[in-house]
Amino acid sequence: MMFRIGVDVGGTYTDLVATDESGRTVFAKSPSTPADQSLGVMAGLDELARRLNVSRADMLAATDRLVHGTTVATNALLERKGAKVALLTTEGHRDVVEMREGLKPDRYDLRSPPPAPLVPRELRFGVKERLRANGEVMIPLDATSLDDAIAGIRQSGAASVAVCFLHSYLNPVHELAAVERLRQALPDISISRSSDVLPQIKEYERVSTTIVNAYVEPIVRRYLTNLEARLTEAGFKGSLFVVLSHGGMAPVEEASRLAAGTVLSGPAGGMSGGRRCADLIGIADLVPFDMGGTSTDISLIAGGQASLSADGSLAGQRIALRSLDIASIAAGGGSIASVDTSRTLCVGPESAGSVPGPACYGNGGQAATVTDANVVLGYLDATAFMGGRRPLDRAASEAAVDRIAKAMDLSRIEAAAGIYRMINLNMADGIRLMTLRRGVDPRKFALLSFGGAAGLHAAEVARELEIKRIIVPTVASVLSAWGMLTSDLRYEISRTHYGAGRISADEVRELFAGLEQQAVGRMRSWFNGNIVIERSAEMRYGEQIFEIDVSLDGLDWNAADLVDRIEDRFHVRHEELYTYASRGQEVVFVNARIAAVGEVPRQNEGAREAAASGACSPRAARQAFLGGWREVPVYALDDLRPGHTLNGPAIIEAETTTVLVDTGDRVTVNPLGWLDISSR
Repeated sequence: MMFRIGVDVGGTYTDLVATDESGRTVFAKSPSTPADQSLGVMAGLDELARRLNVSRADMLAATDRLVHGTTVATNALLERKGAKVALLTTEGHRDVVEMREGLKPDRYDLRSPPPAPLVPRELRFGVKERLRANGEVMIPLDATSLDDAIAGIRQSGAASVAVCFLHSYLNPVHELAAVERLRQALPDISISRSSDVLPQIKEYERVSTTIVNAYVEPIVRRYLTNLEARLTEAGFKGSLFVVLSHGGMAPVEEASRLAAGTVLSGPAGGMSGGRRCADLIGIADLVPFDMGGTSTDISLIAGGQASLSADGSLAGQRIALRSLDIASIAAGGGSIASVDTSRTLCVGPESAGSVPGPACYGNGGQAATVTDANVVLGYLDATAFMGGRRPLDRAASEAAVDRIAKAMDLSRIEAAAGIYRMINLNMADGIRLMTLRRGVDPRKFALLSFGGAAGLHAAEVARELEIKRIIVPTVASVLSAWGMLTSDLRYEISRTHYGAGRISADEVRELFAGLEQQAVGRMRSWFNGNIVIERSAEMRYGEQIFEIDVSLDGLDWNAADLVDRIEDRFHVRHEELYTYASRGQEVVFVNARIAAVGEVPRQNEGAREAAASGACSPRAARQAFLGGWREVPVYALDDLRPGHTLNGPAIIEAETTTVLVDTGDRVTVNPLGWLDISSR
């Protein structure tokens, strides 16, 4: 029996999912190990093997593909713990990274300092060289100037170098020569070249993205190399792939080369899982709502598709690589509650993480968290957490919440209910940012609830947004890891069009043909299956300074009016995004983009046999606070079968997640065994 394994490293838990050829799915969780994530991964593989009733060595020997989502790059950026980076750039342009685009993150906050650059000024070295805007050499690369800069880099002790010369996206000749000289002089240093990382126009975006890549590349490469070695030593002979921010997966070498493309690796797996859920249940419009122990990731699936964007940033650093449009907010089960000097309750952004974790974990944590509030309110059974393998300390939760209650002159239950209400409002606001601010009415969407903590909060969040339907898959607690197994291989490449006047049809065909040849060649070095080509372009009106991404799939590339058709696509997309189109204005074709997608066969998700209909009997009942203390029936998710129905209030428990069904809500178990909740 062959296995495929998905691994998602979160801030609190590492999730693992294994599927076999029959479609059977087994999953496990293991505490994350932030100091070395591979330790948590290997411990999780031990637990996964135990659940499969095989040894870890036998399981790994029978695994043909392991797909991994990692937060190594994310954490390095957030914690400012990346490599020491030097910048090699055109003489006179070393301050581009500090001048940015002349815009402030919050234009109305006159006192907010700009984000600190990852490369301090003394580590930015100018080299005498210059290309014209059309890519022609204006000033040849000066060898003496380059050698002086390399000497400065050597003396600085930098571990990584970002090479970004002016207009190199059109002609990389000087960057290639500089990189060759760097490798000869400093063979052990890591090098990121802008014409390789992001070969397209806009100087700040290109410099910033290349610097981010140089900042995280040594750490990501070291981690993935170590993980690969650990897996090989443990008996793994298959292929290790890493999920990138655009939702596709790539081999280890590619993920290491384009390390900046891994900053949304884990959440991208959740989006892949969300799209698969949309296909399986036939709902095209979903709001994926992923609440874990440290953060909540929110995204949007409209018409069965997730949107890609090149407007990403993290920790104040611009990353112009295309990524799935995902909003992450600091709201999770480990979010810490506190009271400020005005006696106002705050929940987050600080999290207790996996160490020490919430007070109820018994690892020395003293702060009250969302999980502690859920224990006090009776939503979580302290004796059944993680299937009873990790009992919670209810007394510790009560003591932690009491400290919040005392600071606010409230009762314990009032304080716990306030924490619960506050975190739900924070997450509802996050969904508003993803929907209402994009002109999307969330009431027309269903809420896809996943992540270990989401089930306890989904009903209240949905009610706040007037969403009437909630879907909870049986794999909800590990859906990001499960979703990684539905990801395709993906390689993207872009090129800027430079030229005066309107682009011609021949130029369009030549541009895309060259990119397609490169993309297919790269994909074929990874994959022998079916390859699908996706085409898109970034375009703008003549007076605009920002482009929008326009899909060009389905066009007749031999049509005489090809450019007219492309521009019409732009007008339609502009109107979809901004409610208007200016069809009489000049349209500027800026960037061409090709994605080569290696389609991976999907596992069949067979419907569970319909063994029951009507109501299901609860296993137990317990007191829970729903505006007042009530005796609430408790159901086991494993007992529910397709066709079963139940009415709220109710609590549905599984080993790794708990779902709170509010009063008046109705649950129907669909043919896949998933919960389909109709909100009142």
